[in-house]
Amino acid sequence: MQHRAKKKFGQNFLKDLGYVNKIVQSIPNIFKGERVVEIGVGLGDLTDKLLEFYQLKAYEVDSDLCSFLLQKYKAPIASEDLVLVCQDVLELPLKEGWLDDKEYILVSNLPYYIASTILLRVLRDPKCRGFVVMTQKEVAQKFCAKNGDRNFCALSVITQTLGESEMLFDVPGEAFEPIPKVTSSVFRIRKNNNLIQSGFEEMLRVAFCAPRKKLFSNLANRYDKKILQDLFDELSIELDIRAHQIPATIYHQIYNNLKVEKYGKQ
Repeated sequence: MQHRAKKKFGQNFLKDLGYVNKIVQSIPNIFKGERVVEIGVGLGDLTDKLLEFYQLKAYEVDSDLCSFLLQKYKAPIASEDLVLVCQDVLELPLKEGWLDDKEYILVSNLPYYIASTILLRVLRDPKCRGFVVMTQKEVAQKFCAKNGDRNFCALSVITQTLGESEMLFDVPGEAFEPIPKVTSSVFRIRKNNNLIQSGFEEMLRVAFCAPRKKLFSNLANRYDKKILQDLFDELSIELDIRAHQIPATIYHQIYNNLKVEKYGKQ
């Protein structure tokens, strides 16, 4: 099929089959037999490989591509090995089982411009057990950063709360058509059974509002300084520490002490 990539959909088709194979080989053995969801089928190179091993539910927003894919995958659609959904995933209602009613894993070359939004939603979705995805390298680094890394941010804390992340490998622009101007990276997250407490992400936004400033100064924009001073002393947190320097576990301890209503500024 001759299909010109559409910039509005962030289309860069992965054509190097060596990297396609590496992505599929990166799916952990604990996920064998799981239902796989793919977002952004494109011309189907990754889809072809996934269908060799998994039942697949795939989303494609481009109506022109959908017409092609419905013909290309007529047989696996008829056998119910593939469910093809021609829809923008961001228009799906936010609920448990956001991408599928059954437990699933996400395996995708995600469009750069919506990758973070999609990954936050699947991280929060109890039906999603994990994912192996390709994104812009800078996005992957944020999801996989450890405290002390310069990329450590609120996304990193949320990821560490809900699962274990691992950077796998980079994919150069030459592996795509058209060639993107950035390097891509594949990373993997295996989720645990933890949930994010209501209000925790709001506290993280305050904590990281100025990432290179002192954590105490950031939190003091929202919380009482005297309470913060006592809390930092109790948790043995230095007053000059930066937001990216402390681990996710400490952020939960901070939140558990600050979530009482009287701790917030009126």
